[in-house]
Formats: sequence, C-alpha cells, structure tokens
Amino acid sequence: MSRGEVITLDDTKMRIIAAAIKAVRQYGLEGVRIQNVSELAGISSGAIYRHFEGKDQLLVECFTYVDRQAAAIFEHLRFNPLRMLTDPMGAVKALWLPYFRFWTSHPDETVFYHRFRDSTFFPKYDKSRDVTYFKTFLGMVQAFKKAFPSLDRINQDLLWLHVLTSTVMYAKYVVEETLPNDQETEDTVFQLLTTGLSGYLKPDQPQKSGRK
Repeated sequence: MSRGEVITLDDTKMRIIAAAIKAVRQYGLEGVRIQNVSELAGISSGAIYRHFEGKDQLLVECFTYVDRQAAAIFEHLRFNPLRMLTDPMGAVKALWLPYFRFWTSHPDETVFYHRFRDSTFFPKYDKSRDVTYFKTFLGMVQAFKKAFPSLDRINQDLLWLHVLTSTVMYAKYVVEETLPNDQETEDTVFQLLTTGLSGYLKPDQPQKSGRK
C-alpha cells in the first residue's frame, strides 16, 4: 500500500491481515493456524489475539478488507453513460478489465478470496455482511439496467455470481501460472464471461399497436 492511499487500519493490524492472507495461500483456509500468521507477521501470537478473537474473526476481517479493496476499483473509473448506447460491450469491458487486473496483480489476495468464497465460512458470513462499499458499482449496474431493461430478465444473483466468481477464478489461474498473464487471456476470459450477454444489451423496442 502506497503512502498516498488512506490506511484505515493501524500498522499492526494491517501486518496481521496481510500475513493471514499470505498464510492462507501457503497452508489453505482450513490448514492455516494462528502460529503461521504469527511467524509471517513477525509478531507474537498474543499480539494477534489482542486484535482478533481468533482465527475465524481474523479470516472474516481479511475477506472484508480484500473485498473493500476490490470495490474501490470502481471508485476510480471514469464511467461514461453515453458509451453504453454506442458501444455497450466496450462499456462493460472498460469496467471489468480494471477489476480483473486488480486480482491478477494481487496473487495472495486472489487465492485467499477464492478459497474463502468457496469455504464453509462464507455462506453464514454472506447473510449478514455489509456491501454498501459496492455502492458505486451498483450505481453503474443500475445505469445499465435503465438503459437496457431486458437485463432485469436475468436472474440477478446468478449474473453476479457468474461474473464475480468466474473473474476471480480465472485470475487465480493466472497468478498460479496455469494461464499466461497477457492480453489474449484477458480477451478470452472476457468473451467467455459475456457470451450471451450481448443479447440483453439492446434497448427495448416500442411495441407497435396493431391496426383495427
């Protein structure tokens, strides 16, 4: 994290979270122990327990931290509503690509995020988590839905899971070097994720009334 960014956590807590994220990549979500985090953070286990009640709370706070970092990507994007009408798929890609690149440039966070979402921890956490930090992104989604009402015909939960989960999954393949980190991968992943979406990115045509 650069000095120009706002740090909302104190230095020790941030060190613990960063170490826990790295530890999960090394040992797995189930296999990681507080001692592993302690060693990577270079602080005592007691210091960790002064900030977190235990492993479960630490992992939840790690996920929230990473989720907020990903959501912040959309705060810095220039969103041109006019482009939705002239080049809808281009507009979608302009929003998606920085999100995908965030994950491919943060290997530890990507592996951690993927494992947490795929774990027994997530369903319970997901029911009560605060997602208001995705407000900017959700506003962009609403703008698309206003321009293309047919998007409402898609199951919104399935659409979100498809785009979000698949993006992180493919990014994980990149950081694990199963896929190359290049433009061809980006273009192919985007095409796979959006196949079928273009049919919904068309303004509704007014129905013509029949002549009596």
